[in-house]
Amino acid sequence: MFKISAFSRLSRVSLKTLRYYDQIGILKPRKVDHETGYRYYSADQLLELNRILIYKELGFTLPQITQLLQEHITLENIQGMFQLKKSEIQQIIDTEQAKLVRIEERLQLMEEEGHVETGQEIRIKEESARQFLFQTGYGGDEDIPSLFRQFDRSLTKEIRQMTQGPQVVLWREIPGQEEKFELEIGYFLTCELQLPPYPFQLRTLPAEPMMATIAYRSNAIFACKACVHLATWIEKNNYQIKENEAGRELYLPLSQEQDAQFIEIQIPILNR
Repeated sequence: MFKISAFSRLSRVSLKTLRYYDQIGILKPRKVDHETGYRYYSADQLLELNRILIYKELGFTLPQITQLLQEHITLENIQGMFQLKKSEIQQIIDTEQAKLVRIEERLQLMEEEGHVETGQEIRIKEESARQFLFQTGYGGDEDIPSLFRQFDRSLTKEIRQMTQGPQVVLWREIPGQEEKFELEIGYFLTCELQLPPYPFQLRTLPAEPMMATIAYRSNAIFACKACVHLATWIEKNNYQIKENEAGRELYLPLSQEQDAQFIEIQIPILNR
């Protein structure tokens, strides 16, 4: 048996919290000395307390935790809850990390105002018609990593073998929406597919005779500097962006040792 002070040190839970758990009946001491009032806990109650803390991490309230403890939830179910919570937290981290990268890029772009150089890295390419397997999502550049994680988890082994190549994103404006875009997330197919398996969609992207493209190495999902260079080049060379055709972005991860990726932005253009 351990006095409450020793149990507090072992569990890294404050005396105040332990007393409160005793008061509401969620974790009562194994024994109370009626003469001294001392609370005593056993070693196996560290495991009980750990389960309570697990449920707290998952966002349950204390009344809900009391009910869960009475239901004797299995370890496998708890692990499943934690995996879901882990995915949610990872999505938040990815989103905030993407915001930090964009802030840094935009600050750098402000410092370079009036000194934008364009030219050799931008070129016109012809793109042939391609079969495109995709899912539709909504959001901005910070949502792209999580959308691809969801997409990749749904891919079967057979379909995955047909999707060699970079990740592909098509951007479309949503009428009346100022903050979100419609994003088509997917891969080009290397062979014909008649019907897409649920929950995917399938369509053929038309051939584009003129694509203004810029390719760069970046650790940002959306590189504002590259888009400024591309827009400046299109305007300077007297082209115009083709209406009603989505711009494309292709993402090709570099080696695992490099926290970066190779990105190509493709904008369909016309002569004025």
